[in-house]
Amino acid sequence: MNDPHPSNQLSTQKAGPAAVQAALVVIDMQRGMLDGTPKPINVDKVVDVINHVAAAVRQAEGRVIHIQHHGSSDDAFTPRSPGWQFLPNIDIHPKDLIIPKKTCDAFYQTSLHATLKDLEIEHLIIGGWATDFCVDTTIRAAASLNYAITVIKEGHTLADRTHLTASQIIEHHHHTWHQLIVPGPSIRVIPSAALCKELECQSSRQGDPHPLAL
Repeated sequence: MNDPHPSNQLSTQKAGPAAVQAALVVIDMQRGMLDGTPKPINVDKVVDVINHVAAAVRQAEGRVIHIQHHGSSDDAFTPRSPGWQFLPNIDIHPKDLIIPKKTCDAFYQTSLHATLKDLEIEHLIIGGWATDFCVDTTIRAAASLNYAITVIKEGHTLADRTHLTASQIIEHHHHTWHQLIVPGPSIRVIPSAALCKELECQSSRQGDPHPLAL
């Protein structure tokens, strides 16, 4: 399926007044994700990828938003419990934003949509945990709100499920996200290296008041 909306790519052209700003949304990279068995796959690699993309986004003067799940009193994500804390190797900078949520959907009854509107952000770069729950639900919610979406191909994870391996589930979602019929641009799933190259092109432009744009 060809993308009829070329604006879903980070432009290397100078942004004009109508440029669309972008943000990285990191979902639920908290210590509680490591509770139980089996464990999510490739967690260290996913953390490294997210940190690398986050650094590129900040360099390009974009925003980084960390979604933090607030669980119930009897699960691993109870607020202020050890599992509620972010993974220690996830880079969180003072200017990053932290937004709490209570369901799989990072938009449902949270400040995320209003925050993005206030920042005039219309393009989301998404990664985190878990691929088939909070990541997928948030991607679909964002698409229904007409955001342009880029998923970091190796920037999300989950554990094996009883019916499929984690790798099979990731492959399925990569195929499905790109094929979804959404109101805005088609969802992109691209490797972090290609994404960072686009971001680096943005940050290298001189005299642009909006360095990170579509």
